[in-house]
Amino acid sequence: MAKKSKGNRVQVILECTEQKESGVPGMSRYITTKNRKNTPERLELKKYNPYLKRVTLHREIK
Repeated sequence: MAKKSKGNRVQVILECTEQKESGVPGMSRYITTKNRKNTPERLELKKYNPYLKRVTLHREIK
C-alpha cells in the first residue's frame, strides 16, 4: 500500500552511474525520500553496488 504524501517529502529512486558504462548485467537501485523544498536539485549519494562489489555514485532518476 502506497504512503500518502506529507507535504514536500517525495520518494525518489537512486540508480548507479558506473554500472551502465561497465556493461555488467543487473542494475543497482535504491529507494529513498527527500524534501523537495530543501533539495530541489537531483540527489547524488555514494551507495554500495552489489553487482560491482564496491561503493559507487548513485544519482536520482526521474
